[in-house]
Amino acid sequence: MRTALLQSSGRPGSVVENLKVLDAAAGRAAAAGAALLAAPEMFLTGYAIGDDIARLAEPADGDSADAIADIAARHGLAIAYGYPEREGETVFNSAQLISAEGDRLANYRKTHLFGCFEHDHFAPGEQPVVQAELDGITVGLMICYDVEFPENVRAHALAGTDLLVVPTAQMHPFQFVAEALVPVRAWENQMYVAYVNRVGQEGEFDFVGLSTLAGPDGVARTRAGRGEELLLADVDPAFLAASREANPYLKDRRPGLYGSLI
Repeated sequence: MRTALLQSSGRPGSVVENLKVLDAAAGRAAAAGAALLAAPEMFLTGYAIGDDIARLAEPADGDSADAIADIAARHGLAIAYGYPEREGETVFNSAQLISAEGDRLANYRKTHLFGCFEHDHFAPGEQPVVQAELDGITVGLMICYDVEFPENVRAHALAGTDLLVVPTAQMHPFQFVAEALVPVRAWENQMYVAYVNRVGQEGEFDFVGLSTLAGPDGVARTRAGRGEELLLADVDPAFLAASREANPYLKDRRPGLYGSLI
């Protein structure tokens, strides 16, 4: 399954402009044969927009979800994107997956909030594993800081996730996460990991780019630089099956020894 990663911060504070950016990227990705386009964390609104987060937050089935469903259906590819989700008075840092037919397949709320900024603006989600089937591939959703907790990603591995899509707002000086940790997560859990980041200065944050799609062999299939890019890489189910057969990590686990982890 060809996967496109949109490394961009869009236009922080403007949902209308970000939908235009997403629409244009979906057209380029579809023309290149992609079946899935992944956009960064909080792509719909921008990340460092302060109290506008609450003002621009929408329900999972809100107007913007409908607009993205239309984009997905017109271009014939699935779209995963980050956005602020409102449920009543509560706001979550969420990621949603919409099918190539425009159906809402999965919605995930970030479970591990990073720093004072996120704790001030969001409530944490409580469901660690959210998945959907896409072209015969089990796609899982996670957001940025979540992938830095090995228990989180292992839970996805045990639930059968083949491709873990991670919309991200990774900032300086933590670029080693994209460069080193993400490929290791893919290797130790025998899955593909698509880590798609924001770029440039936004408020107090300097986003480092370096988006990647890492394979179960720990090798990056593609790697962005520090600017806006649309990356393409393939998720190969046959290679994944062979890699899982050869790698004994999940088979050699001894869960009875791990009680102290909880």
